[in-house]
Amino acid sequence: MNALDDAQAIRHADAELLSLALIDARNRTLRWLAAFEARAALTPDDGGASPLWLAARAGAWQDRWIARNLQRQRGEACDPGAPGLAPADAAIDAWVADARALPAVDADTLRGWLAQTLDVTLELLAAAGGDDAALHFYRFALLHEDRLGEALAERAAELRALPARPARDPLWLPAQRFELGSAIGGAVPENERWAHEIDVPDFEIDAQPVGWTQFVEFGEDGGYDRREFWSDAGWAWLQSGPRAEARRAPRHVEQLRGGVLALRQGRLQRVALGQPVLHASRYEAEAWCRWAARRRLPTEAEWELAALSAGARGFVWGDVFEWVAGSARAWPGHRAGPGSLDPIPAPGTMGVLRGASWMTRLRRRHPKARRFAPPASDTIFCGFRSCAL
Repeated sequence: MNALDDAQAIRHADAELLSLALIDARNRTLRWLAAFEARAALTPDDGGASPLWLAARAGAWQDRWIARNLQRQRGEACDPGAPGLAPADAAIDAWVADARALPAVDADTLRGWLAQTLDVTLELLAAAGGDDAALHFYRFALLHEDRLGEALAERAAELRALPARPARDPLWLPAQRFELGSAIGGAVPENERWAHEIDVPDFEIDAQPVGWTQFVEFGEDGGYDRREFWSDAGWAWLQSGPRAEARRAPRHVEQLRGGVLALRQGRLQRVALGQPVLHASRYEAEAWCRWAARRRLPTEAEWELAALSAGARGFVWGDVFEWVAGSARAWPGHRAGPGSLDPIPAPGTMGVLRGASWMTRLRRRHPKARRFAPPASDTIFCGFRSCAL
């Protein structure tokens, strides 16, 4: 495997590999910027952040935590409140800090600024040391920009043909002791810190995410109109907002009964029923599980254990992010560092997604990766699988 695509190698990347990866990530950001520009879609839409603002964040993070940070060699031990250098561009810096502010630049100016900030990053990287502390902010700059690339893809509602997989029997995994989370070493995202052993009872889990064939049955059985399948919060979400009168399917789906027609970039397309459910909120995932009888969302430990140990038996992941049970929380020993990319939310406010989507860079497809999002989120490339009760 190319080292640029190796999720484990990239977490321990040296300066040479990081340099190549940072250039690769910036090129992808610029390609997305050009795509939005060609569609005249650089302004915010449907309450989302503008592509210009998302792209600008990549350069602003590197400027703040690498170019201006005089203690960057100390990594997470640096003092975030220590005096630093002035911003490369004060207007862009202020704009990035307030997404509601008017854009400080046009697309051409932003491209020049992104080139400038990357040049500075690469120059400083070439002179950095080779230990984890010295490379910390460069590794996390790459993580940040790769995530922004996926956010730009979500903003575009990018359409690709996902694999249509035949149905497979669920998998049974025996009770065992399991190390949840990531061990110290390399660039470990904060919400994976730190590894700790837990007991996992035996469980049965779907071999792959729930597909449209199963979800269409839920819709045809009146699943969106039957209160007994929905949590209080889920029912309130279903009955609220501008789509409340017409919400009878996941986001972008125009027809659910008798087949799936989805709207992508202004075009209706028929979706193969063997593809995984896409753009489903956690509320919809939970409602389907209740409708399916004796099904539930997997816990984080169950999902991670299956991803690590059941691949040879047919456990498939990586087509869509997958909702799991429980709320976002810190693992034991977690401590937020400077420039945190994964702040731990207030208890009970955010859900957790595991895995990756087809738009996630291969170097970010790690079985221990976590993503936090509100349960109502359905703009993410998200679906779900289930476990037996």
